[in-house]
Amino acid sequence: MKRVKVGVVGVGHLGKEHARIYSQLEHAELCGICDIDPSRSEKAEELGVPFFPDFKKLADQVEAVSVSVPTASHYPVAEYFLSRGIHTLVEKPITKTLEEADRLIELAVKNRCVLRVGHIERFNAGFKTVQKILRNVRFIEIHRLGPFTPRINDCGVVLDLMIHDIDIVLGLIRSEIESMDSVGISVLTPFEDIANVRLRFKNGCIADLTASRLTPERQRKIRIFQENAYISLDYGAQAAQIFRKEGASITRDDIDIQKEEPLRNELSDFISAVQSGAGIEHPDIEARQALKLAIQIIDQIKAYQEKQLSAIQSGQV
Repeated sequence: MKRVKVGVVGVGHLGKEHARIYSQLEHAELCGICDIDPSRSEKAEELGVPFFPDFKKLADQVEAVSVSVPTASHYPVAEYFLSRGIHTLVEKPITKTLEEADRLIELAVKNRCVLRVGHIERFNAGFKTVQKILRNVRFIEIHRLGPFTPRINDCGVVLDLMIHDIDIVLGLIRSEIESMDSVGISVLTPFEDIANVRLRFKNGCIADLTASRLTPERQRKIRIFQENAYISLDYGAQAAQIFRKEGASITRDDIDIQKEEPLRNELSDFISAVQSGAGIEHPDIEARQALKLAIQIIDQIKAYQEKQLSAIQSGQV
């Protein structure tokens, strides 16, 4: 099968990994990388591909592209490629607004393009293994914590980190949300830097999500409670245990996980979807739904912050 000609727009922290992996995939041909920072042309030299300071000049060279630029630029860059019939994988979140997300989805359908969003935990070997043994999930607890990084300066922790877990929870719990309670505070940026939300679903399941970019050590853990069992997964380590109730005692077993690089799995799946055409009829609607809920959480946090500020100003606190 013919190799897919692919490029990468934005070769910073994550984009450079996209470029590395595409250069190694059997069914992909890395044809160029783009960045507004000319110093990043060194990555192109390292990989032996052309460097483009203007992403529009990359369009004539590729059939597919990864867009790994700041969130505010997701829409204009992805829109340019999709408008020209180029298959596109855009890093999470899909866009900053639902209107922009809807436009990208519309363009993908109209121009028969694969449109994927970089929700990488979907491709985590640990999660995929755990997913196979889930039955009647009743409660989910997730912590995604890490240190502050100045490179993320255009959004809060909900769109930066929690969006991953929103996507996972919505994929696991196929039920409407009955209610939610969100809180968060700004510490180092104008946006929320730590946030918590409790989601109550109509089927009775509850999900408690916490995200922070104020914690010295990274933590990426999900704990899932179901009837007579509790599963704990460390996304980063790709390690999981299952605790079962057997009579009056609790047993603990490690879950066998064949560790893999999630980003490699994600990009390989994207290239396969382009080659087979299987992804053309299925733009990433789930990413749009995750964005919708993320925006609702952010709005609720803002309302909470305004209420707290009003209480302080009136002397109630």
